[in-house]
Amino acid sequence: MSRPRVPPGQRVTPGFPILHHGGIPAISRRDWRLRVHGEVAEPVELDWAGLTALPATRVEADLHCVTGWSKLGTAWEGLAATELVRLARPRSDHLLVHAPGGWSTNLTLADFTAPGVLLAYRHEGKLLTREHGGPVRLVVPQLYFWKSAKWVIAVEFTATEHPGFWEKAGYHLRGDPWREQRYRNDPAWTTARRRR
Repeated sequence: MSRPRVPPGQRVTPGFPILHHGGIPAISRRDWRLRVHGEVAEPVELDWAGLTALPATRVEADLHCVTGWSKLGTAWEGLAATELVRLARPRSDHLLVHAPGGWSTNLTLADFTAPGVLLAYRHEGKLLTREHGGPVRLVVPQLYFWKSAKWVIAVEFTATEHPGFWEKAGYHLRGDPWREQRYRNDPAWTTARRRR
């Protein structure tokens, strides 16, 4: 039996709400750089030309925001996260994705390399706007959308799990919308932490 397309507690929106903490950084494609570092065999640095020269992947994904909206059938294009992992050869199962201003979010290697995860630079066939995270944002469709970091400038593989910006503020460490893992005081989060 297949699960429903919309997770519990969500409502479908025809629009694309714009939510973020703080201002929108002014990063041009000419100045953008991505650094992949930390617990990796091969550190990687890419500029815009280097990123877009790598094979592009197109995915269609449903998005689910922790605030309760879902947007269905969005089209993205960019570098598959699995390709970045192939280049960097991480030695850890934990990572932080960084954006300007000290913003970050944590992921496991399993979630980062899941099908459909992209470093996206196009949305609906057009270059990604600054408001939606351009020049490059992460798209992690299987988790709540705060995990899909905007304005990505670094991926840091870490020896142990480190909470990111919203996780330190009380959001769930993983954020699975099908299990309603919204905040740390959710029963699913508390049970998982007790098992460690």
